[in-house]
Amino acid sequence: MRELAEADRIRRFMHGLGTRAAEASRVYFTGGASAVLMGWRNATIDVDLVFVPDRDELFRLLPSLKEELEINLEMASPAHFLPELPGWEERSVFIGREGRVSFYHYDFYAQALAKIERGHAQDLVDVASMLDHGLVQPPKLRELFEAIVPRLYRYPAVDPAALRRGLEKTLEVR
Repeated sequence: MRELAEADRIRRFMHGLGTRAAEASRVYFTGGASAVLMGWRNATIDVDLVFVPDRDELFRLLPSLKEELEINLEMASPAHFLPELPGWEERSVFIGREGRVSFYHYDFYAQALAKIERGHAQDLVDVASMLDHGLVQPPKLRELFEAIVPRLYRYPAVDPAALRRGLEKTLEVR
């Protein structure tokens, strides 16, 4: 069984990947990894990430890092569950650079909408933390939701009306 990923283990992963990568790349963390690195969670089960650009070289480094660090790695981003939000790359928050790899938190607005759509208790706690820390502003979150509504048909598992209700319920106390 793998260990939970606390901030130190995630940073060791960043160092290991960055120092072994031969080409410049960007890695975007999402979900629990962002929550841990931002400090509103102590640990996460999986480190969710995505590479931009998608590089085989980086994928080939993952098995050895996974074993070395006893860490669960998952290739996942909000764009796997919802349409990409306009401007997501510009809103992604820079974490740091290791070797040739720059690390970012995937756009918190995209993370918030994906977590609202999934609706698990921990997801909603994470969204509340994003709101509390000012990483997500309710008017902008609503605006970005409206921007993706016309493309939700491409995600048949998503019920647009239920997502809208979840968004409004999440924001009603704000």
